[in-house]
Amino acid sequence: MPATPAPLPQTTLEHRLGHWIRQYVHGFPGMFALFVLKQGWACLFGGLMLGAILATHLFWSPHWPLHRYDALFVFALSTQALFLIFRLETKQEAMIILIFHLTGTAMEWFKVSAGSWAYPEPGFFKIMHVPLFSGFMYASVGSYMARVIRLFDMRFQPYPRFSASLALALAIYANFFTHHYLPDFRWVLVIATLLLYGRCWISYRVVDSDWHMRLPLAAFLSSVALWIAENIGTFTGTWLYAHRQFTWVVHPQKLVSWYLLLYVAFITVTLLIRPDRTEPDRQ
Repeated sequence: MPATPAPLPQTTLEHRLGHWIRQYVHGFPGMFALFVLKQGWACLFGGLMLGAILATHLFWSPHWPLHRYDALFVFALSTQALFLIFRLETKQEAMIILIFHLTGTAMEWFKVSAGSWAYPEPGFFKIMHVPLFSGFMYASVGSYMARVIRLFDMRFQPYPRFSASLALALAIYANFFTHHYLPDFRWVLVIATLLLYGRCWISYRVVDSDWHMRLPLAAFLSSVALWIAENIGTFTGTWLYAHRQFTWVVHPQKLVSWYLLLYVAFITVTLLIRPDRTEPDRQ
């Protein structure tokens, strides 16, 4: 059986909520409702960050002593701490989030310096014109990936050779930088994801039955959700693109970028959660 992340103890708030909800799950409508709730719970960190972005856009005053970007940074740190205190995520998941936070922040520094987008508001917690809360937006993608694998007890079969997966993720990450100076290979990389993962099925469990979906399809659907979330950021003016054709609406071609970035997130998660390894049979 492919390896899965260590479960949270059954005394956690997450487990108690799940046990309470299952008492009211009946038939397909109930199972669908539980699927939606699990997805929402998996992206809880990202949802809270988007909620904070919207709330501060609507109510924050530029005359207040604390800058809006700094408030978002404090909110993100506090939320991460509360997740650990209340055991809403495992230490393993926190490590995954930290790794993706660092890789995301590095990309932000480069992209902002290259003029791809900008953060127009002032802030104290800002390095190289990038507010530190922005790394948590990338971390929320890693958080979702780690949590959704655990919540749905996901398996990936047949999983490609891990060295090939890692090489593809590194190539995707590098292309986000090199396409500013060299030809853009994003469509070649999209084809590579289909060739490498096209046969890989995700098996996931909602209640007691297993469901299946091709991994590239799951990545595409997730990229749509991320594109919608990105539009919330541009709508609130939290970040601004250098070239926008539709006012604050993010160009649909960004779906390709999000699709590819999800593979970087997936491999980052599986650096610690190795789906290609097997566990000994449990007695």
